[in-house]
Amino acid sequence: MKRPKLKKASKRMTCHKRYKIQKKVREHHRKLRKEAKKQGRRKPRKDPGVPNSAPFKEALLREAELRKQRLEELKQQQKLDRQKEQEKKRKLETNPGVKASNLEPVNEEFGQRKAKNKAKAGKQNPKKLYCQELKKVIEASDVVLEVLDARDPLGCRCPQVEEAIVQGGQKKLVLVLNKSDLVPKENLENWLNYLKKELPTVVFRASTNLKDKGKIIKHLKLKKRAPFKNEVCVGKEGLWKLLRSFQETYGKAIRVGVIGFPNVGKSSIINSLKQERICNVGVSMGLTRCMQVVTLDKQITVIDSPSCIVSPLNSASTLALRSPASIEMVKPVEAASAILSQADARQVVLKFTVPDFKNPLEFFTLLAQRRGLHQKGGSPNVEGAAKLMWSEWTGASLGYYCHPPTSWTPSPHFNEGIMTDMKQGFNLEELEKNNAHSIHSIRGPCSARSILFQSSGLTNGIIEEKDIPEELPRQKQQEEGEDHNDLDSDQESVDEEADEESLAMVPAEETWALPEESQAGMCL
Repeated sequence: MKRPKLKKASKRMTCHKRYKIQKKVREHHRKLRKEAKKQGRRKPRKDPGVPNSAPFKEALLREAELRKQRLEELKQQQKLDRQKEQEKKRKLETNPGVKASNLEPVNEEFGQRKAKNKAKAGKQNPKKLYCQELKKVIEASDVVLEVLDARDPLGCRCPQVEEAIVQGGQKKLVLVLNKSDLVPKENLENWLNYLKKELPTVVFRASTNLKDKGKIIKHLKLKKRAPFKNEVCVGKEGLWKLLRSFQETYGKAIRVGVIGFPNVGKSSIINSLKQERICNVGVSMGLTRCMQVVTLDKQITVIDSPSCIVSPLNSASTLALRSPASIEMVKPVEAASAILSQADARQVVLKFTVPDFKNPLEFFTLLAQRRGLHQKGGSPNVEGAAKLMWSEWTGASLGYYCHPPTSWTPSPHFNEGIMTDMKQGFNLEELEKNNAHSIHSIRGPCSARSILFQSSGLTNGIIEEKDIPEELPRQKQQEEGEDHNDLDSDQESVDEEADEESLAMVPAEETWALPEESQAGMCL
């Protein structure tokens, strides 16, 4: 039996409805034209092509045609490759025995290799890697610059690292007082007079004011470095002349290693000397994770290093100031309370503009109310205020200072013979003049506006891998995961920069060749 034909729905409508729709469409188009007229939208200009008066017109047109042909050939090749892959897949689907025999060994081999790589990555402790890199920098250097924060110079010195430099042979150690604009001038002069009795000391203020050209560069994918404002950097000429005088007495090219605890400004000093943003810098601690070689000129090469590892046997305030993971491992309130206990309470009240407080918890509550840090329900966020205070204290904006010891005593790993050897080869008279000029040109805060801080003394560090204590499994997994993610992101950024260099056709800089052992751990 034949099925009856179903009638399609009619598209006929009344004239009133059709005219109404047409009217609405006209109004909509009129509205769009008005908006476009207000925004000033213009029609895209047509490509005028190569003018007849242009030189080498025929050659340009020929190049354009060749480029077009290459693109078409590439598309056709890709299409053929896709077709071949599809044919292979069809054959494998039709013959499942071939698939099992051919692909299983490859998958097993790939799985084994992947498992080995995972096992290696899991076994590597980031702190041990930092110790390896630090030892490589010390071994490869002729002169070692130990960067100190001028706000607490004694707390930034590591006796274990200095002892390793002394035992390393004919190596020179120079102290660099960075962030010298955050302490009063009188205090800076006192510290300079105290430290120069032991080792050559340079007053420095690294240049940190980079313009926002970095974002534009990343956006445009061009390899151009944003220039520094030279007038901001202080002490660059003094350090240059000191290294140059030693290189002349040394008689050959020198390698200068830069070491120190986290967030003292190691990479910023190298960027200031080079006047380019070569090394990665930032507010967060421990950004430099591997050694990096930077060529200043034909005779002087600088090597950036990861930060020194702080021993867990130090005081709570030292761990909070010098260890990048302390704020995550220890409770933020405890870490910030340890810092606050060594600061002058009156000056803290004036600096943070809060009322008088009896204990650290009350201070953090008042600071949270002052800065508008609240939790759900309106209660003050004490933990957030503690983190804020910790970040400001370890950053490069808060001004505080420590008094040098009343009586000078040399470090236990130094004697008179070592100290005289360390000063040989340097023009100390010229260095003293340059330091005086640097102190005069720095605009430091007055002592009334700064916070007096009681230093804990020398900070013990770890330089041997075997001395690194074992951590809790959960804590270790979290830390390693974070570090490996950061290392992966750093490697991706390095790869991106390499691609940008090849695109922009920028010639590579000259780099100094390290020994095979040190090159294995180096990432540029």
